[in-house]
Amino acid sequence: MLISLTFQRDIFAGGWRAMTGKTVTRADLCEAVYQKVGLSRTESASLVELVLKEITDCLERGETVKLSSFGSFVVRKKGQRIGRNPKTGKEVPISPRRVMVFKPSAILKQRINGEDESHSPA
Repeated sequence: MLISLTFQRDIFAGGWRAMTGKTVTRADLCEAVYQKVGLSRTESASLVELVLKEITDCLERGETVKLSSFGSFVVRKKGQRIGRNPKTGKEVPISPRRVMVFKPSAILKQRINGEDESHSPA
């Protein structure tokens, strides 16, 4: 699944760029959509929830979610293995499971490191 968020740069170009230790919440995302896109607060909240639900549903089905210029959410299967209880040192089986990993795009990596996109390799 490929989702293009063309307004992403406008929404996040504001005060979230600096590393202030702030955690951005759903409410913050809804407010950013409200401020930048011009939808009502209710419509903005519904839009954010709809996007997050679609991403969640795709991941639940095992699909990769690739957001252009942002990154990819990938579901991987991990097999059963033997782990060790760090407190007792006893070996314990770890059940097979699915895990989700995020792989940031090169553009996102450049932006969080303050690099100009025009200096990216061809």
